[in-house]
Amino acid sequence: MEKKKISIIGSTGSIGTQALEVIEKLKDKFEILALAGGSNTELLKKQAEKFKPKYICHNSTSQLTVSGAKILHGSDGLEEICSNKENDIILVACSGKIGLKPTLTAIKNNINIALANKETLVMAGDIVMSEARKHGVKILPVDSEHSAIHQCIKDINFVDKLIITASGGPFLHKTIDDIKNATVEEALHHPRWNMGKKITVDSATLMNKGLEIIEAHHLFGFDYDDIEVVIHPQSIVHSAVEYKDGSVIAQLGLPSMHIPIQYAITYPERLEGIKSKSFSFAEIARLDFEKPDFEKFPCIKLAYHAGRTGGTSTVCLNAANEEAVFAFLDGKIKLYDIYTIVEKMMSSHKVIQNPTIDEIFSVDAAIREQTKNIIKQMI
Repeated sequence: MEKKKISIIGSTGSIGTQALEVIEKLKDKFEILALAGGSNTELLKKQAEKFKPKYICHNSTSQLTVSGAKILHGSDGLEEICSNKENDIILVACSGKIGLKPTLTAIKNNINIALANKETLVMAGDIVMSEARKHGVKILPVDSEHSAIHQCIKDINFVDKLIITASGGPFLHKTIDDIKNATVEEALHHPRWNMGKKITVDSATLMNKGLEIIEAHHLFGFDYDDIEVVIHPQSIVHSAVEYKDGSVIAQLGLPSMHIPIQYAITYPERLEGIKSKSFSFAEIARLDFEKPDFEKFPCIKLAYHAGRTGGTSTVCLNAANEEAVFAFLDGKIKLYDIYTIVEKMMSSHKVIQNPTIDEIFSVDAAIREQTKNIIKQMI
């Protein structure tokens, strides 16, 4: 049986490194065509020497040489990788807006996408999904929540509601004052998941859940009124769907990104692959659920508002949040200031409905600059 050719955009990040662990276990099923990383050329080189891709792309000023591989650089390199029709699937695992254009390039070249990049759908969900339908391309979700929904839906016509679970992060049982005075170290101490710094801070504010609501709207075509968030501290139920007859089907599993990554790249097959251990209901013992506190975690409300408003409102939400998170990680602002800054940017933003890709990037750049200026005034 011929191996499936796969390229990974963001191979040196959290999702990318775990994807390579999955692929190593399934090495008789996959061949790495290309690896693309950022500035961590040392890790990228180690990955390339191990998996021997034909192409390597990096975004560093340092030189990179790997025997037998063509070295590419920056956005032009990503464009070349995602235009290569040798690919059977491309895993977009980078973070930030850099994932959007490569995803669109791959779609236009009829290449299926395993999507782990939130910004692609948050910034340009209407365009991306329209192009995917036009080219008959599958967008396979990698986020555990969207993977769970994907696995639960058998016939979308009979689904009434999507239920997205959230662990609640490190401040679930803390007060608003605790959140306002939280340190960077406290915000990065996630109780369940091991992720990059930016998404871990988003998990602390629950903005990540807001972004996932917007993604779910685009992936599955549901109105925002039919997408519900529920807090589930154990992170065992990864999400669920409610059918029109009242039945609720949920996807359960131990907190491990290996499972949704593998499901996305092997779909529709289910292979043994990596399992942390067999699931035991008796060991789990109990599952708790509660409504999110929108006063303590107001970023979810901002995301709902941005999604319902549409157009460049979600671009504004994403760009302002990202710059505010970076400022928090740099010790320039407090954690709760992230909400204040994003809310301020959204309230003054003049929304463009049905924007082009160029308009999306133009708005993104403008919002980032304005957000940085607000942060400077706060320091």
